[in-house]
Amino acid sequence: MPDAPRPDTEARRWLKALDPDELADGRVKPVTCEHFTVCMTRVGDDYGALDNRCPHQGGPLGEGSIENGLLRCPWHGWDYDPLSGKAPGYDDGVETFPVEVREDGVYVGFPEDRERIRTVCDVFVETLVAWDVRWVFGMVGHSNLGLADAFRRQGAEGALTYIGIRHEGGGSFAASAYGKLTGRAAACFSIAGPGATNMLTGLWDANVDRAPVLALTGQVDVQVLGRGAFQEVDLKAAYGQVAQWAQSLLHSSDPAELATLACKHAILDRGVSHVIFPDEVQALPADGREAGGPEGRVAAPGIAPPTDAFDEALRRLREAERPVLVVGHGARYEMDAIIGLAERLGCPVLTTFKAKGQIADTHPLGCGVLGRSGTPIASWFMNESDLLVVFGASFSNHTGITPKKPTIQIDFERTALGRTFPVDVPVWGEVGVTARRLDEALAGGDAASLDHRDEIAERWTIWRSEKERRRAETRGRGVNAATVFDALSRLAPDDAIVCVDVGNNAYSLGRYWETSGHTFLMSGYLGSIGFAMPAALGAWAATQEDDLRFRGRKVVSVSGDGGFAQYMAEFTTAVKYGMSITHVVLNDTELAKISKEQRAGFWEVWQTSLVNPGFAGFAESCGGLGIEVRDADGLDEALGRALAHDGASLVEIHTDPLLI
Repeated sequence: MPDAPRPDTEARRWLKALDPDELADGRVKPVTCEHFTVCMTRVGDDYGALDNRCPHQGGPLGEGSIENGLLRCPWHGWDYDPLSGKAPGYDDGVETFPVEVREDGVYVGFPEDRERIRTVCDVFVETLVAWDVRWVFGMVGHSNLGLADAFRRQGAEGALTYIGIRHEGGGSFAASAYGKLTGRAAACFSIAGPGATNMLTGLWDANVDRAPVLALTGQVDVQVLGRGAFQEVDLKAAYGQVAQWAQSLLHSSDPAELATLACKHAILDRGVSHVIFPDEVQALPADGREAGGPEGRVAAPGIAPPTDAFDEALRRLREAERPVLVVGHGARYEMDAIIGLAERLGCPVLTTFKAKGQIADTHPLGCGVLGRSGTPIASWFMNESDLLVVFGASFSNHTGITPKKPTIQIDFERTALGRTFPVDVPVWGEVGVTARRLDEALAGGDAASLDHRDEIAERWTIWRSEKERRRAETRGRGVNAATVFDALSRLAPDDAIVCVDVGNNAYSLGRYWETSGHTFLMSGYLGSIGFAMPAALGAWAATQEDDLRFRGRKVVSVSGDGGFAQYMAEFTTAVKYGMSITHVVLNDTELAKISKEQRAGFWEVWQTSLVNPGFAGFAESCGGLGIEVRDADGLDEALGRALAHDGASLVEIHTDPLLI
């Protein structure tokens, strides 16, 4: 917040600004003493100390120069007396501070610190904290300093944690991943113009994958909006449909109510709320306004399904001999109820790729992932079924849920029911509530379902034999994917949180990684390359909280070389904040998934080769642990070291782009 004019007072703190003869005659220099920055000037033997901020446009006077005896602002050429701060011929000027030349240097007398004025941004951020917003991922800049100071204040009180990222897109991906994992909203934060537009990709990821996120962006001053000011972008228009709710904090706004509405819409609509903060509004005094909170603003969840739809679903489930449960990411918090239903029926449980790990592959009824990134086990049981019961899935074309089987679809969102094709029984209700009611209704043991456990075990035996054959394949050009993900399956902690990028690495992970309790996060509907590394920052944040679902769990991220290179600077963020993240890069020097698609479409393979740095060396140069692996023999040792490292680590594995 800009300081108000300082009163003339004798209560001053004298701080050393310059060493003797540090500043030559006729020169100027910006000097920071504690949190004060002044423009130091010298004219002959006399020194001046001026407020470094030009009162017109905020130009840094200490970067100016003395010409013809006058200090010239470097931004707009306005002249001031270098000692008195007066503008010749005008009434305005720059505030000055008393100076004393002492034996050991030049001292400046600063006023005693005054009590900080509580602002509208303080009210806004206090309301976010009351709504359980615990993390902000962002970049501080010239058009968001008032809001940044409110974050600083709450951070100093331990109410939230601010993570300074290297690219605003990394911040929005981190917030999206945090929302996908926890169901709570985190904030991403930027300046006006390019900072705000940089966040759009990560926000679209949150929007289409239904993750709650708060997008908080600076903006130019209200009085210059519409005039084409520096870094002015019509942010409400630019964010368009990515924001399910959007508003600006204006001079007459109620900051607590805006914060409340932003949080409420993000959490209940499972999407992006966008609040725009014009620069000068951020410093307005709170004037007695108080923070708000969620009390009385949100109803308890738990929608029970309508009786007719539930009864029809129950009838069909009772009669089916080979029912299959398909679970999507929307069922992630209700798996105990769904697995309980499956165990009562003895029926297979398949997952979408986004839901990978929601039932362990080691569970007797777990059949892995269905679809393009999936296992032949899941496809087998879908094809052999006589009824599909789908919980919280979006029916993506990548998942390939067939419309040829009788289908019960259960979802908390009415518009999701029958969205892709008509289903036989659409059931509107909370996933957990409905699964528990079905389980209770089937407690009498009158269901016709066969016990599939032996058949599931048989199909796993067939698939594991096939994976063993694939691990033995080699062309002498790098490690094959089956070997990489076999090692990660064995060595990653059973409860690791795994962030997955886009490309061949994702397809191979879906097929080959056998999960025994791992949680997976990915850019699902958007399919954005580069997701994994910044997503790991958001996942790590969740592991630092008291939520026992995530507390203390290891975070692993996996990407190809093309994906990692897009946000590799965020590895320095992991180092800076001491994040225990292990990133695995599959380096095949190629956008291999695209090469594969070009071949499949009878196109020439064109412009998919990559020139990469040494990623392991890059990690070392950032202050992390970097290990390079060129053959399968060194894989276990390298992954073991990296996973055990207390801090940011990276394993660069040279892989064969054709053995995926």
